[in-house]
Amino acid sequence: MTFSPYLREGSHVGLRPFRLADGPEFTARARESRELHRPWLFPPATIEEYEPYAARLIEGEGRAGFLVCERETGGIAGFVNINNIVRGAFQCGALGYGAFAHAAGRGLLREALGLVLAHAFAPQTAQGLGLHRLEANIQPANTASIALVRGAGFRLEGLSPDFLYVDGAWRDHERWAVTAETTAPEGPDRTG
Repeated sequence: MTFSPYLREGSHVGLRPFRLADGPEFTARARESRELHRPWLFPPATIEEYEPYAARLIEGEGRAGFLVCERETGGIAGFVNINNIVRGAFQCGALGYGAFAHAAGRGLLREALGLVLAHAFAPQTAQGLGLHRLEANIQPANTASIALVRGAGFRLEGLSPDFLYVDGAWRDHERWAVTAETTAPEGPDRTG
């Protein structure tokens, strides 16, 4: 049996947990991607910002963070986080994600999102989170993000006025969601 560093693998990307040691590469990629991310996304761009961010994803209850890595090189191409996981009768989480500029437009985040959905909706074990529903709250003008979730089977559920404080103001967000019953994992999937 061959060891894989990934929780899940597709044809071009693998998902693995965040590590504190990823700080230098992650923050360098975030700085290179400022123009792509603004005004929608503000990932940590310094080690001082990255360490508490990553620690919350590594140690925190109610969160799961995944680095999207190119299988060919192992380099970080982006990230997908499931935040605000609520258990009990809800079994839901909220997505946050971003591709880095060098990887944008290559379909890597689309493949990664399919892998995250498979992991999120798989039974709650080391191989899955056992969730029923995932939400993505997206500013209406962020057409690339809307296209990503629409392509992954999310449905538009409504508009939430003044929903999140982003870039100095309360911003409206469209609420997109998908449930375990309404989606099928994309592409080949091998669990590590």
